[in-house]
Amino acid sequence: METTGIMMLVLRLLGSLALLMYGMKTMSDALQKLAGPQLRHVLGAMTTNRFTGMLTGILVTAAVQSSTATTVMTVSFVSAGLLTLAQAISVIMGANIGTTLTAWIMSAGFSFNITDFVWPAFVIAIILIYNKKRRTIGDFLYGVAFMFLGLGTLRQTGIDMHLGEQQAVLDFFASFDPHSFLTTLTFLIIGGILTMCVQSSAAVMAITMILCSSGVLPIYQGIALVMGENIGTTVTSNIVALSAGTQARRAALAHMFFNVFGVCWILCVFQPFVNFVCSLVGYDVTMTKDIVSTEVFLANAAKLSFVLAAFHTCFNLINTGILIWFIPQIEKFVCYVIKAKTNADEEDTRLLYISSGIMKTPEISVLQAQKEIALFAVRIQRMYNMVRDLFQMSGVESKDDDFIKLFSRIEKYEDISDNMEIEIARYLEQVSDAHLSDETKAKIRSMMRQISEIESIGDACYNLARTLHRKQEQKKVFTDKQTAALEQIMQLTDDVLTQMNHVLPGRREERSITKTNELEYRLNEMRDHLKAENINAINDRQYDYAVGTMFTDLINECEKLGDYVVNVVEARLGK
Repeated sequence: METTGIMMLVLRLLGSLALLMYGMKTMSDALQKLAGPQLRHVLGAMTTNRFTGMLTGILVTAAVQSSTATTVMTVSFVSAGLLTLAQAISVIMGANIGTTLTAWIMSAGFSFNITDFVWPAFVIAIILIYNKKRRTIGDFLYGVAFMFLGLGTLRQTGIDMHLGEQQAVLDFFASFDPHSFLTTLTFLIIGGILTMCVQSSAAVMAITMILCSSGVLPIYQGIALVMGENIGTTVTSNIVALSAGTQARRAALAHMFFNVFGVCWILCVFQPFVNFVCSLVGYDVTMTKDIVSTEVFLANAAKLSFVLAAFHTCFNLINTGILIWFIPQIEKFVCYVIKAKTNADEEDTRLLYISSGIMKTPEISVLQAQKEIALFAVRIQRMYNMVRDLFQMSGVESKDDDFIKLFSRIEKYEDISDNMEIEIARYLEQVSDAHLSDETKAKIRSMMRQISEIESIGDACYNLARTLHRKQEQKKVFTDKQTAALEQIMQLTDDVLTQMNHVLPGRREERSITKTNELEYRLNEMRDHLKAENINAINDRQYDYAVGTMFTDLINECEKLGDYVVNVVEARLGK
């Protein structure tokens, strides 16, 4: 074969792999746009025990054709406290079974020329793309069409390469003893490295199917590549999860443990198990090119794509059947390996849900951002509680050093809140660049408003702390009546923040602004009452004007903080 012809075939191979990966990504994204909210609610509700959790993982992954999407949704629920780590492990086990549907789709694409059926899909898709209401369905059809076009082109490229007639290729694979454990281990490692390099287990599966169905790669080495792909895809997710939160890293480690354990027991019964799967599909493992005609040999080899899919399914089904009984032990193991952080401040300085870049799907990224905003609000209330502690310390000379340390910590939290606002806003801007539904665009606008108002709450907390710091420096002392009044309004302000943190994590349909408005109205009334009393007290010479000004600044700032909370809740509820 001429060099030019070889180059064109290689380019066709790479291009068709790119089409396959793009098609699967587009199809998965579109499905998540169509059913994302419902899938998230299902994931949160259908995990009452390990078996329903596994079933949920299967259904969600089969629906969106992305085990990554299922895993990330699961991890976000664990971090938010909606799921336990044990429930998350069962969902991830189910996701491993659900993702085997991809292998069956690919094996179907390799069994006949599927490209003849994709052209009508392209025509229907382009019509739907220009219909605003059905644009997402058009995206889904585009994804399906591109995926099958990629599969069909891969199949034809494999045929055109005539790999079964290339003696050099045949000799290379023949140099490996198919019955040797070392050969199996070598191809397992190659599969893992390839998956980590191309960042797509589907692409490695497609390459393996080309090599096997052309009769070049023996089934034992082909299945070893698939086993390596199972481990390679978990190594990638563990590397990505390094910058994520503790629970995300534990879930990623549990995923890796699941697949590594499966590979270990498969290696102990490798050939008998492979022979069993081959017998299920009807593939003759003893047939060689030397003893039968080329046509018969290739017809037998054509079944190998189904053997690979069947192995992938059997492997995950049996592995899940074994490990599902040991979920508590797996949970203890991953918690032992990955310890929780002990430094609360260190946790407070970083984003937990959106800093890792794990989620590539815009619709699910919106969920991650909302979780991060809820965490942002929790941290802001923690900052406010520090201000209340600072108020208790003010005027106590013996604790002057502690006062300065706490004030410095509040200053640090102010910087953290500024950084969180910028980082979340930047993330939302990146997400908004994608092709989104109108509903999701509205959610992003709402979240932009939420983070702005939450950051303003942080500013109000810092202003309260600065006023207390000024009071401490000037050695001013509040009267007992002023102190009691400030404790009362600060408690009411804390109640408003608590209500905000009750509203933010939930579904907007299940939340109401009524309670927030009631608390904010009480804040307004208390501010007006205390300001009037303060003026009278200054006129009656109960304390000097400077003390009265500081008192007014504190109650005004508490009332402003309440206004910001109302704005956050309104934005969350779409008011």
